[in-house]
Amino acid sequence: MSRSVSAALLVARAYAKDVKFGADARALMLQGVDLLADAVAVTMGPKGRTVIIEQSWGSPKVTKDGVTVAKSIDLKDKYKNIGAKLVQDVANNTNEEAGDGTTAATVLARAIAKEGFDTISKGANPVEIRRGVMLAVDAVITELKNLSKPVTTPEEIAQVCVCGHN
Repeated sequence: MSRSVSAALLVARAYAKDVKFGADARALMLQGVDLLADAVAVTMGPKGRTVIIEQSWGSPKVTKDGVTVAKSIDLKDKYKNIGAKLVQDVANNTNEEAGDGTTAATVLARAIAKEGFDTISKGANPVEIRRGVMLAVDAVITELKNLSKPVTTPEEIAQVCVCGHN
């Protein structure tokens, strides 16, 4: 008899998680991507706006920092939250690697996700889409390196600081 109970528990455990896939999962994930990207995108550029973030303790936080806004978002719907977390990873990785550009990276990640999901829904192979994105990234990096020039004088350093100041 304990064998029957064990088998029943195993079957129950196998179905304990809510599993979604295909177009439904992509649509919910994309909603999460959009929610996070919308909150972060308003901070973009010199005319970007500030965002007020509710905190569990103390006063609300007012910021124009994209990665701070991204990190503050936690969605209740687990599928939307998966999409948001993917873009949070993009913002965090950009912040760790470059120290800036998290808002631009978030906006680009949303565009790539939308186009990728749209292309998948039309029957494209997701592995091939990823391969194409990675090839495009490599091409952009190569081109940026070709266009870049060293900054050597104090005046050039000051220009970079003024342009990069948000």
